[in-house]
Amino acid sequence: MKYKNTQIGYLMLIITLAVAALFARVHIMSSAEPPSADSGTNLLVTAVMVLILLILASFGSLQVIIDEENLRIKFGFGIFRKKLLLDDIISAKTVKNHWYYGWGIKMWFWPRMWIYNVSGFDAVEIKLKNGKTYRIGTDEPEKLEQAILHSIKQ
Repeated sequence: MKYKNTQIGYLMLIITLAVAALFARVHIMSSAEPPSADSGTNLLVTAVMVLILLILASFGSLQVIIDEENLRIKFGFGIFRKKLLLDDIISAKTVKNHWYYGWGIKMWFWPRMWIYNVSGFDAVEIKLKNGKTYRIGTDEPEKLEQAILHSIKQ
């Protein structure tokens, strides 16, 4: 393995914990009320709460791995991931994302690019042979840029 880094999104983890606490309070308060005839609704609400928590938790970290053939991006426990062939990458450069680009996975239309980010504004912009552009947020942009450039020149 040539490069591996995991960036923690502390704000997203705090938000996930806050939402979990809110959901726990709602669940406890609703279970204290007399049982209703529509228990299916309670089950559905609980399932939706669990789904929301899983999605939030999945954006708690971003792992970037460069091996012999691919650059891999993985959020959290792997529900959201992307794999780019190193042979398809033509350039990589360190950039700063604007604050309004936000965090998570986004398709930005002007300029047209995909953004993968969990924290901060530092990123590496990657251009592919097919014209697509990706920005990968990282807490060590120069190191990631050098790892990509070194991998695509071999």
